[in-house]
Amino acid sequence: MKKFDTKKYPIYASFLNQLAKDLTKFYYAKLDKPFKIVNKLKGRGYDPVTTSDKAFEKFIRSKISKKFPNHQIIGEEYGHKNTKSEFSWVIDPIDGTRSYVVGNPSWSNLISLNYNGEPVLGLANFPKMRKYYLNLNKNSAYVFENNKKRKLKINTKLNFTNAKLAAAFHHHLSLKQQLKIKKFIKRMQFPCFDALTYCQLAEGRIEIVAQCANKIWDIHPLIPIVRAAGAIITTWDNKNPVLGGNILVSNNKQNHQKVLKLLKPVAK
Repeated sequence: MKKFDTKKYPIYASFLNQLAKDLTKFYYAKLDKPFKIVNKLKGRGYDPVTTSDKAFEKFIRSKISKKFPNHQIIGEEYGHKNTKSEFSWVIDPIDGTRSYVVGNPSWSNLISLNYNGEPVLGLANFPKMRKYYLNLNKNSAYVFENNKKRKLKINTKLNFTNAKLAAAFHHHLSLKQQLKIKKFIKRMQFPCFDALTYCQLAEGRIEIVAQCANKIWDIHPLIPIVRAAGAIITTWDNKNPVLGGNILVSNNKQNHQKVLKLLKPVAK
């Protein structure tokens, strides 16, 4: 299988950098107003989608199709544009729709560029916070805020005893299952705020993040960002995170193995 041509990083990073700015402008020009909500689960739970989700995805798809017409596109709301290209764009138009609905600013636009199914570039754009996170290549990622950029780097040396741990189960683990991982739950110190918590790990504000039930569009855009910042990322059963599902991100291998062991009773 061909590898991604690293000389092309600047082309796609530049596109995503501009797209982040365009998305924020689009939000304040078109979407910063009342919106309609539909519950996808229709009484079997709560999974909201808004008119803004759909508008954002249409906007993102139009930008990608105009610049890279032959590339595949996979979006949460409008499905898969299938082509023969080795490149695919994975879109979560609003990650954290529940936050969006109640007015929390932690929602974001998530976009990844994948090559042969592996995320190589990721963007997490936070319009309400007026900042975005983007990796420029395999080893460097930045947060862009107030017309300045700051390189993302985690504290790889912090041990498990001193590490800050955030987690969210998203109704995925029953009480019975949670009782099997009491040592892990005892170490949970912070809640998760959608993709923002993964980005805070990349900034070095948190050292360990564990979340349940990530769809591919929830996690693909974040994989290259946290890796470029120096983090380890897998599923709870230590598999490739591109599979989605239960995701664990840690600041070093030792802490990662420690948490994998704590989560093992509910990993599968």
